[in-house]
Amino acid sequence: MLAPLAYGLAVVLSLFVAFIGARFLLVPQAAAAGYGVPAKPDGDPAYLTVKGLKDLTFGLLGLALIAFTTAEAVAWYMLVVAVVPLGDTLIVLRNGGTKAVAFGIHFATAMVVLLNAALLFAL
Repeated sequence: MLAPLAYGLAVVLSLFVAFIGARFLLVPQAAAAGYGVPAKPDGDPAYLTVKGLKDLTFGLLGLALIAFTTAEAVAWYMLVVAVVPLGDTLIVLRNGGTKAVAFGIHFATAMVVLLNAALLFAL
């Protein structure tokens, strides 16, 4: 019963991160606003593209690990990748974003990713 939950959550999280990456590549201004720190209209779009590519890659890597490795390898991946939403929390707070977005989206995401790592380690 635990394995379908752990793997199911890992798949959902990985798909969600890939979706966020694709959104940053396709509609960067809207994606940045949803992130919690809107991009300046005249800002350098390269940075938004980098974020999109990074998130898309993390999502696809997660899916590849789920498909081709062990639960322990996926657990370690989730543990390490939790650094990203924790960092996003700080970025939003330091750059004028709201506490609601910082904690309600980014910190909460980090906690779910860490919970997923714990579930996968328990398998």
